[in-house]
Amino acid sequence: MQISLLHTIDSNPAVFEQAARDAGLTAGALRHDVRPALRIAVDQAQATASAIPDSLKDEIEAALQTLAAGADAVIVTCATLGPVVDGIKGIRVPVIRADEALAEIAARAGTRIVVLCAAESAVAANRVMFERHARPAGATVDVRLVPQTWDLFKRGETAACLAAVAQAARAAWEGGADVVAFAHPWMAGAASALPAEFRPLDGASASLAMAARVTPRVASRVASRVVSQRAAP
Repeated sequence: MQISLLHTIDSNPAVFEQAARDAGLTAGALRHDVRPALRIAVDQAQATASAIPDSLKDEIEAALQTLAAGADAVIVTCATLGPVVDGIKGIRVPVIRADEALAEIAARAGTRIVVLCAAESAVAANRVMFERHARPAGATVDVRLVPQTWDLFKRGETAACLAAVAQAARAAWEGGADVVAFAHPWMAGAASALPAEFRPLDGASASLAMAARVTPRVASRVASRVVSQRAAP
């Protein structure tokens, strides 16, 4: 069994490896490719409201095709690449967006969903995506920006960054949320500062759970473990 992952942040492979261990996957089940230049290029195109160049789309497709070779599924961990990935056809294995998997699982986990974002640029896109999944389930979505966390993350001030994320999660629970979701996979490290019964959902665990559903050879216990990670009423 092999799951390939396309990342654009250097720290994300470690986050997904921890999620894989927590889910009971065997060592070596994940294969990683880290391409920060892809996120930067897509960001720049979106910031200028210009079309994403065909050459960049071709580069992302080529990366996915390479990762699909010998794999049972490919997970794209960067939400910025999402709009491009959605338009790519012909990959021979399932291609899973970690952010989409998170939104789907959150909608099944409760009715009052709070989504925590680190970057203001991510708020609107997350609101649209989470509401698309939540609306049919009758759930509500509140997407919140956690101030300064993205700057802290970029400066390498990890402890302060994750402490701010954990505090925002506590505030969400205390405010009545029954599901808290971390919009960025790297936020998962903040969960260790929270009680086990209030563990937020994260994109790493969610996307591995989706791989379990769409890929028969991935252990089904991955999905059951993630679904159980929901807040107490």
